[in-house]
Amino acid sequence: MGKRIVVFIGPSLPLKEAKQILDADYHPPVARDDVAVLLDDPPQVIGIIDGVFHQQPAVSHKEILRALDAGITVVGGSSMGALRSAELDYAGMIGIGTVYQEYRDGIIESDDDVAIVFDPVTHELLCEALVSMNHNFQRAEAEGIINSREVRMLYETAKKIYYPQRNYPRVLNDADLDEDKKKKLEIFLKEKGTDIKSEDARKVLTYIKNMD
Repeated sequence: MGKRIVVFIGPSLPLKEAKQILDADYHPPVARDDVAVLLDDPPQVIGIIDGVFHQQPAVSHKEILRALDAGITVVGGSSMGALRSAELDYAGMIGIGTVYQEYRDGIIESDDDVAIVFDPVTHELLCEALVSMNHNFQRAEAEGIINSREVRMLYETAKKIYYPQRNYPRVLNDADLDEDKKKKLEIFLKEKGTDIKSEDARKVLTYIKNMD
């Protein structure tokens, strides 16, 4: 009999794609007490990718610590999972991916960097995560489209926008960037833009799949 695996997932990766990577019991984005409830009939592995931030109370550190104390392997990355794993890796929570590493290393500190809004039924993303935006701005810099000062300016412009309204057209409209660079950046984002949270979500699921 295989391991029982519970994964909390939402807008970071479509459920259909997640199921193609890992056979697990998938739950909606994690909220307060969702991990605690699992301890009544504990799985062997809990994967935390997405979670609620501002709509309702977030998953607590205490319930994750209780799961770890109960011998459950807890793996996180991408969004809420990245934030909590950076805070609790000292206690044995396993962090996976770029977003986790940036939280761990203090490159990003606020939950605002991964916060988004999504359709509660379809989990469709209704805005862009700041962490993905900044990742793409840095990639555009590497391709010579913008410079490091402009990356910082774009990040700060995006940061000032309330997260539910945060998207590329709004940021480019508000940014003090010359029109030629804006057009080149728009093309880059359309053709080569990536969602770092989606990439990390795949890494979390692949890690769990490959666990002994």
